[in-house]
Amino acid sequence: MKNVTLLVWLTQLGLSVALPPAGFIFLAVWLRDSCGWGGWVLWVGIILGIVGAADGLKTSLKAMERMSRDKKKDGPSQAASFNDHD
Repeated sequence: MKNVTLLVWLTQLGLSVALPPAGFIFLAVWLRDSCGWGGWVLWVGIILGIVGAADGLKTSLKAMERMSRDKKKDGPSQAASFNDHD
């Protein structure tokens, strides 16, 4: 179960860092081509994508740290074994 949780967090981290630059650059290219805006809109898209990726990275790392801290506070789980029934 721990491996699945780590895989989900890794996927979340990758998507939160990769999608903002890709989305903003795609939007900037579309605006440049369809609306006839200049090349400056592409630079704005790149900058906004980098800012979005940095924010996504920061948010994901804070959530991972908070989850790790909460697990340490709870301590090891006391799973009931087969003979510990009432």
